Amino acid sequence: MAMKKILLAAALATSMSANGAESFVVQDIQVEGLQRVTLGAALLKMPVRIGDAVDNEDISQIIRALYASGNFEDIKVLRQDNVLVVQVKERPTVSSISFSGNKAIKEEQLQQNLDASGVRVGEALDRTTLANIEKGLEDFYYSVGKYNANVKAVVTPLPRNRADLKFVFSEGVSAKIKQINFIGNEVFSDDELLGRFELNVDVAWWNFLSDDKYQKQVLAGDIEALKSYYLDRGYLKFKVDSTQVSISPDKKGVYITLGLEEGQPYSVKDVKFRGDRVVGEDELNDLISFEMGELYNGSAVTSLEENVKRLLGEAGYAYPQVRTISEFDDETQEVSLVVNIEAGKRIYVRDIRFVGNNSTKDEVLRREMRQMEGSWLNSKAIDTGKSRLNRLGFFETVDVQTVRVPGSEDQVDLVYSVKEANSGSVNFGIGYGTESGVSFQVGLQQDNFIGTGNRVGINAMMNDYQKNVSLDYRDPYWNLDGVSLGGKIFYNQFEAKEAGIVDYTNESYGASLTWGFPFDELNRFEFGVGYTHNKIGNVPTYDQAQLFAQSINQPDGDIITNDFDLNASWTRNNLNRGYFPTAGNYQRAFAKATVPSSDAQYFKLQYDVRQYIPLTKKHEFTLLMRGRLGYGNGYGQTDGNDNLFPFYENYYAGGFTSLRGFRSNTAGPKAVYTINSNPSFCSSSSCVNSTDDSVGGNAVALASLELIVPTPFASDEVRNQIRTSMFLDAASVWDTEFVYDETITDRYYMDYSDPTNYRASYGVALQWMSPMGPLVFSVAKPITIYEGDDEEFFTFTIGRTF
Repeated sequence: MAMKKILLAAALATSMSANGAESFVVQDIQVEGLQRVTLGAALLKMPVRIGDAVDNEDISQIIRALYASGNFEDIKVLRQDNVLVVQVKERPTVSSISFSGNKAIKEEQLQQNLDASGVRVGEALDRTTLANIEKGLEDFYYSVGKYNANVKAVVTPLPRNRADLKFVFSEGVSAKIKQINFIGNEVFSDDELLGRFELNVDVAWWNFLSDDKYQKQVLAGDIEALKSYYLDRGYLKFKVDSTQVSISPDKKGVYITLGLEEGQPYSVKDVKFRGDRVVGEDELNDLISFEMGELYNGSAVTSLEENVKRLLGEAGYAYPQVRTISEFDDETQEVSLVVNIEAGKRIYVRDIRFVGNNSTKDEVLRREMRQMEGSWLNSKAIDTGKSRLNRLGFFETVDVQTVRVPGSEDQVDLVYSVKEANSGSVNFGIGYGTESGVSFQVGLQQDNFIGTGNRVGINAMMNDYQKNVSLDYRDPYWNLDGVSLGGKIFYNQFEAKEAGIVDYTNESYGASLTWGFPFDELNRFEFGVGYTHNKIGNVPTYDQAQLFAQSINQPDGDIITNDFDLNASWTRNNLNRGYFPTAGNYQRAFAKATVPSSDAQYFKLQYDVRQYIPLTKKHEFTLLMRGRLGYGNGYGQTDGNDNLFPFYENYYAGGFTSLRGFRSNTAGPKAVYTINSNPSFCSSSSCVNSTDDSVGGNAVALASLELIVPTPFASDEVRNQIRTSMFLDAASVWDTEFVYDETITDRYYMDYSDPTNYRASYGVALQWMSPMGPLVFSVAKPITIYEGDDEEFFTFTIGRTF
C-alpha cells in the first residue's frame, strides 16, 4: 500500500514538472495535516531545504524519508508556484492496549512480543506491523494444533488522532490426533514405534506422559526420538522420507503419516581417534562403553562424544569440537567409527564472581569452589562448585556462566548467579485431628546467620505438652580444612500425656559439642559428646517403665539420671540441591551410646535415606522414596540387673515427620499393666490390663513413597517455591523386649514385639517456601489402623520439609 502511494505521488510530481520546468528552486515549504508531530520534526526528516533545486528524484526521496519516520500513513507532495506543499495524514497514537480471549498465551508474553515489534502506548500505530503480528500469532496457534484460531487487531479511533488497540482472540479447540500411520516399517511394528511417541491416539486418563493434541514441535521431537530408536539398534541409514499432516474438514482432527526407510543394521568394526591428542590414547579408549562387533548404538556413540568433551574439559579445553564420522562397509554390514577431536586452546580462569548473593557473604560461596583462579578451567570442578552451592540450602537456584575475557583468547571469568532463598524458618505448627483437636508450636532457626553460612537456632517452644528453650550453633568451616564445630544447650519440660503418650513428666537439661570432618565431596563424618540430666516425675506404672526403674535401682519416687554420651554419624549427600531436591540420594547413619558411668547405660542406632528419582527430563515428575530404621537397647548390668532401654528414649510413629494421617506419637505399642504378678490369685487375663496410651518401642521402621507432581495453576515465577505430592506412608514401631501372652484377650493387648504390625496411610501434601519459612499442608487417610490409634486428617506445619 505504501509503495503505491509513493508511485502515485511520484507520478503526480512528474505531471507537475511536465507542466512547468523539470526542476525548480524551493522558496518555501509548507506541511499540512500535522497534529502530533511538530513542524520542525517533519522538516528535519525531509532531505530538501529552502533554496534547493528539486526534481522528480528529490520528491521521491522526500516521500521515502517521511514514511521512514513511522509517523505518517499517507503523504502527498504538491507544487504551488515555487512553494513545496506536503500534505500528510498522521498515524494515530496508541492510547491503550488490551487483550481478550487469550488463554494459551499469557498477557505478559503478548506484551513482550508487542514491545519487540515497536507497538507501545504513546507510539504511532503502524497497521502493516499489526497485520504481521496477527499472522505471527495465528501461526503460533496453528503450530500447537489450534487450526480454528483467529486473531484480530481492533483499532478504535479516539479524539485528537488517538486510538485504542484491542487484540481479540478466538482460540478454538486443539485438534486431536485421529490416526498416526507408518509406511515402510518392516523391522518394528506400529505399536513399537508409537511407544516412542509423546503424541498418541486415544490417550488413557492415567497416561500423563502422552498427549493426543497435535503440536508441531512435539511431532518434531517424536520424529527425533524415532530416529534415535532406530540408531540405537544399529540402523544407521534410517531416515524419515516424508511427513504428511492432514487436517479434517472441521479442523478438529489431524492425521499423521510418516514414510520410513529403515535400511539394514550395522555392527561396529573398530573405533579410531583422530585430531588433537591432548589426552592419552588409553584414556580415550577407556571411554568406549561398547564392544567391537556389537550392533551400532547411537546413544552409546553420543555418550562417547560427551565423555571425550568432558575429559578435555577437565584438562582445560573448554570449547572442544568432537565429531564422529561413520565409514560404511556395505558388504559386511560393518561400520568404522572415526572420532575427530579438535581440542582448541587450553583455557585459564582469570576471576570467579558471584551475583545475587545480597545477604550471603562472598567468602561463604567462595569456600565451596573447587575451581581455582589462575589455573586452567576444569569443567568437573565447576560443576562440583555448583552442586555444593545447591546443597547449602541457601539458594533457590544456582547457575554458572563462562564469560570470555575481552582481548584474550585463553582466559575466561566464571560468574555464579544465585537466587537467595529464605534460609531462616519460624517453626510454627498447627494440626487438627478427629480426636486430638488443635496443637501449636513455635520456634526460630537461621541456617545462614547474617550471611556467614553459620547456623544459629533459638527455639522457645510452648504448647500443651512441652516447654522447651534451646540454643544451637554450627560453624561449617571452623577451619580451612572444612572441619565444622557445633554445640547445643537446652532445657525442656515434657508432659507425655498431652503428647499422646502414657502419662509422665520429664524435666531435662543438657549440652552437647560436635565436630565434623569431610571425607570427600559427598561423605562427611561427625563425632560428638553430650550430657543430659533427666528428672522423670509421675513415673508410669506400666511394665516397661517399672522394669527400667528397677534396673537402675530407683523403683520408688522420681527417676533421676545423669547421662554422658558419645555419638558418631556418617552423612552422604548427593542431592542436586538442598532446596526442594528433584534428583540424588541422601543417607545418614547415627550411633549414640552413654558411657559406662552414666545412670542409664544404653545405645541407639538410626539410619535414614532419601532417594529422588526424576521421571521426566525436566524433573516435573519425581519419585521420592524415604526410609528409616532405628534400634536401641541397654547394655551391661547394674548390681546384677540387665540394663534396659529408657522408656523416655523410645521411638514413636504418627505425625508429619513419620506417618501422616495419624496423630503424633499414637501409632504403636500401647501401655500394658500387670495388676498382680502372683499367678495363684489370678489368671493371666485378669492379671493384665491394657490401655490406649501410647508407649512407643525400642525399634522402628518407616517407609514412604511420594510422587512429586507439577503444582496446578502455579506460575513459572513460583514453581520453584511450591511442591505438590501424593504419598503413601507406612510405619512399624515395636518392642523387642515385650513378652507376648496369647491367652490374654484384653481390648488393646496384642503382640507388640511383632514388627509386622505396621500402619499405613495415603494422601496429598503441599509445601511452600514462604517468607517465614517452609509451610506444609497435608491431608491423609489411614489404610491400616489398629485399636487405640488416633487419626489426624489434616495437618499444617511451618519449618519442616522433605
